[in-house]
Amino acid sequence: MKSVTIHNLTHPNPQPLTAKYCASFLCRLRGLTFRRKLPPNWGLLLVQSRDSRLDSSIHMLAMWIDLAVVWITDNGEGADVRLARRWRPAYFSQRAARYVLEMDVAHFNEFQIGDKVRFEEIAKH
Repeated sequence: MKSVTIHNLTHPNPQPLTAKYCASFLCRLRGLTFRRKLPPNWGLLLVQSRDSRLDSSIHMLAMWIDLAVVWITDNGEGADVRLARRWRPAYFSQRAARYVLEMDVAHFNEFQIGDKVRFEEIAKH
């Protein structure tokens, strides 16, 4: 499974997040469902084929934890940042986005709308 490091170029974090790169339909559908906690500095990057408000929407059904969520456009700009509460039916970005970064709520203030974000693939050894 591919992993990436998430770099916020606008507001650099000394401890960048590592995220599982989740591009398949089944991976995106399952997401973080049934997780009871997340490792520190870890997230899930849901990847769509194009910028879209509908395709980048998320559900929080069967979620046991709240999440900090950042929607990111194809050109690497933060489109929206939300605190997603467990067991809510759906969240949509304010603007169309291709990527959805889901992470622990402790990271909520590390991203803002308009931030430039870059993904760096982690080489497998």
